[in-house]
Amino acid sequence: MAWYSVPSLFCLPIMAPIFYLFLAFSMITSSNAQVPPSPGYSPSSRVSSVTFNQGFRNLWGPQHQRLDQGSLTIWLDKSSGSGFRSLQPYQSGYFGAAMKLQPGYTAGVITSFYLSNNEDHPGNHDEIDIEFLGTTPDEPYTLQTNVYIRGSGDGNLIGREMRFHLWFDPTQDYHNYVILWTLSEIIFLVDDVPIRRYTKKTDATFPTRPMWLYGSIWDASSWATENGRYKADYSYQPFVGRYTNFKLGGCTTNGPASCRPPSASPSGSGSLSQQQVMAMNWVQRNYLVYDYCHDPKRDHTQTPEC
Repeated sequence: MAWYSVPSLFCLPIMAPIFYLFLAFSMITSSNAQVPPSPGYSPSSRVSSVTFNQGFRNLWGPQHQRLDQGSLTIWLDKSSGSGFRSLQPYQSGYFGAAMKLQPGYTAGVITSFYLSNNEDHPGNHDEIDIEFLGTTPDEPYTLQTNVYIRGSGDGNLIGREMRFHLWFDPTQDYHNYVILWTLSEIIFLVDDVPIRRYTKKTDATFPTRPMWLYGSIWDASSWATENGRYKADYSYQPFVGRYTNFKLGGCTTNGPASCRPPSASPSGSGSLSQQQVMAMNWVQRNYLVYDYCHDPKRDHTQTPEC
């Protein structure tokens, strides 16, 4: 048996450096896995910021809304939530805001930034959503993206939800969330990283009517957190949402017919670059937690784009 020990001793000086090199590589790879690859382009750099008063007004819950040095705070308590709306409707455009969420117990609470024409077409509306679904301590927020087309006209609301966890804690700092709505696609971005692209395949599966831009915080206890398992608990009130760095690069309904929204890509063509697609695919591989197209409980005859 002793002859086995001789080669083992000779191998030690060789194997040790290899082992530590492998360990270091693994640590670097693990660290990098938490950050998306660079998309190589920042669409936000092409759109100027506006103040809240330049682009929006309070819509409801004015006593639960405060504007301070360019930052808007809205909150929900047992008496009311709050919401705001753009000053004009848009036919397309780049719509962004930096948002910071409340830590701790926020189950049942929705903090949102979205486009809708529900006021103009109640019961038959279009909508493009960024919604943060409240959570319980030690569980991550879920970012829900959604698209409605002529919403509940037949009494059956058909959502097109894709939900994500994020590669950062959205309660620790402001991060930029964007809806880019063009004539041919909708792109959702987080800190300039595309996370979802919804392309127009037919008029029946794409919103084309003008919409207003909204933000709100409200109680959605019936469904927001684990399908309603956890409700809003007002012993933790107020629930607070913070917004700043508003960006409106849109084509208004009374604007020139030649108006086009900003491009998502450096080429200006509208479609994402290969580097942007790689970044989006990375996010979807690592942080996508629900895709309506892959839900076996859904009736996919209602979502032919899948």
